[in-house]
Amino acid sequence: MAKVYDVPSDVLIGRLAEILKKEDIPAPSWIPFVKTGAHADKPPQDREWWHTRCASIMRKIYLHGPIGINELRKEYGGGRPSGYGAAHHKDAGGAIIRNAIQGLEKLGYLEKVEKKGRVVSKQGMQKLDRLATEILGELIAENPQLKVYS
Repeated sequence: MAKVYDVPSDVLIGRLAEILKKEDIPAPSWIPFVKTGAHADKPPQDREWWHTRCASIMRKIYLHGPIGINELRKEYGGGRPSGYGAAHHKDAGGAIIRNAIQGLEKLGYLEKVEKKGRVVSKQGMQKLDRLATEILGELIAENPQLKVYS
């Protein structure tokens, strides 16, 4: 069985976002009007960015968990593209990450570890691993040389 590490992140996040759209993960009413953080000039151009962010957060927690909201704010933050990025770094908005995590917890994909952050639950890990296996199978069908990764 393939793991999340074995497939390209953009393909996995796109597929997981499509799955989360079909499931009942509630998007807050303020989503069309909000920027993703102080570093952003405009709101996201993609109308379905909420589900993409939820999928991305779930993948990051799978890879780096247990991880807290402040660490995720740093991961999703940004700043001016200068040679000295740390001096101008701005964290991402916490409400977006918090609402996404709460929605994923309601679906049973994430769980809280006391004083450490969030981790992917057994149900969430099964969903991600099955999706990764499916994606790897499709990639192998396109390019048989990838068979060594299955």
